[in-house]
Amino acid sequence: MRTLAEDTHPEAERVLIELLRGASPARKVAVVLSANRTARELALTGLRERHPGESPARLRRRLADLWLGPELAAKAYGRLSADE
Repeated sequence: MRTLAEDTHPEAERVLIELLRGASPARKVAVVLSANRTARELALTGLRERHPGESPARLRRRLADLWLGPELAAKAYGRLSADE
């Protein structure tokens, strides 16, 4: 049997799917929010490595480029200057 994730054993995936199906809506939302927070922190870590010394505000602006795309991020937060 093929799994949704190639590195996951079919039995482990079956158990995970059962747990998710049985979870309350509040628990499902909590899981998604936690995953979102983790993804954001990983992205910010990568940005800190690529742009050492930048302010937290500037890093959050760069994160907006990653998540929203440069065009939408510029509409929402203003453009990054060309030298940045």
